[in-house]
Amino acid sequence: MKTSAGYLVSVYISLLVFGLISRVLGEVNWPQFRGAGAMGIAENRALPENWDQGRNVSWKVPVEGMGWSCPSVWGDRVFITTAVSAGEIEKIKEGLYFGGERPAPKDIHEWRVICIDLKTGKTLWSKTVDRGIPPHARHLKNSYASETPITDGERVYAYFGNVGLFTFDMDGNKLWEHRWKPVKTRHGWGTAASPCLHKDRIYIINDNDEQSFLAALDKKTGEVIWSKERDEPSNWSPPFVWENSLRTEIITPGTGRTRSYDLDGNVLWTLRGLSSITVPSPFAEDDLLYLCSGYVGDKRKPLFAIKPGAKGDITLDSDEIQNRFIAWCQKKAAPYMPTPVLYRDRVYVLLDRGLLSCYEAKTGRVIYDRERLGRSAKFTASPLAYNGRIFCFGERGETVVVAAGDSFKMLGRNELGDLIMATPAIAGDCLLIRTVRHLYCIRKAGS
Repeated sequence: MKTSAGYLVSVYISLLVFGLISRVLGEVNWPQFRGAGAMGIAENRALPENWDQGRNVSWKVPVEGMGWSCPSVWGDRVFITTAVSAGEIEKIKEGLYFGGERPAPKDIHEWRVICIDLKTGKTLWSKTVDRGIPPHARHLKNSYASETPITDGERVYAYFGNVGLFTFDMDGNKLWEHRWKPVKTRHGWGTAASPCLHKDRIYIINDNDEQSFLAALDKKTGEVIWSKERDEPSNWSPPFVWENSLRTEIITPGTGRTRSYDLDGNVLWTLRGLSSITVPSPFAEDDLLYLCSGYVGDKRKPLFAIKPGAKGDITLDSDEIQNRFIAWCQKKAAPYMPTPVLYRDRVYVLLDRGLLSCYEAKTGRVIYDRERLGRSAKFTASPLAYNGRIFCFGERGETVVVAAGDSFKMLGRNELGDLIMATPAIAGDCLLIRTVRHLYCIRKAGS
């Protein structure tokens, strides 16, 4: 087997080419949370930049029930999940607050996977995967369908935490399912970590207050290939598969430790120092891995850029901002809920309370810091980027559009007037926005 530096360079170039191909495909297919590579970006000049209820709405369809899962798209098929309650649902409060804990409901719920035609908004099929009283509570701002489904163009995989993983072909025929025993989460807040698909395996993480685990399943059969117990409390960040120039790693952010695993479930390295609640998704570009955690109640809100090849404990000392394997760290930069977006060599960090910062991706240098998007704007959904713009989707249905680049400049606001908690998706020249009660297809008129 070749091990020369030239061989490693050729492998790295191949990975870069694969990433470029994936990004192009990501403009047509949006197979998971934040699209191809979990990056949240696209390039398509036909994508809409302005919209409201009366402008550039190709279609708008009601979605029964409630779910913060994001749309996934393959070809002309859009997949979403929802949980439909037979009882009355309490109205959601906007913004960050204490007191959102709620007891487990006593009314019957149905967990559904829905396939919608991208061109028309027509429901192609809807499947109920479970029916009963939820086995656990949830936070007022969470849902029982917060995990985003994933698809590879042959199957769609829908994971509902504390219920199970359910797999269908593209026509809605059920192929297999795998269920896990329900477990308690911190303060009864519920679950939200979406699954991850890599080649022939699906990776599921369930960090909870009873027995956390990371599992690898065969995507064709549902067979558990391996499952590793984790000494880790409740978290809500999804796993991320990082293909770098040296190896492929499974990254699992955590409150206690962030861990990197090899594809057999063995720990490669660990990192301590995230905040006490971990939500954002990792992402990677140009052989750097970015991960962060910024619970608003903590002083510690780090954003890390990590180099490949790490092993053992790579935790920074209290006075460090870099070491052998950590390229840089901004110790108070991270958001609580939204995942940052890396676009054109800049990392844009959107804070829940409506502040946007920009950092140089390779060095962590501050370009601008905490520019305000609005006096009362609140954000849970992760921002997206395309066509030289950053799109920040506010909870009140207002999307703030900011110019990408080294100067902060707001370009406009797009109003839907409908609560947004789920991160939108991009499919070709369409932007799909899921609100509390509807799914919108935003498309330039005449396209």
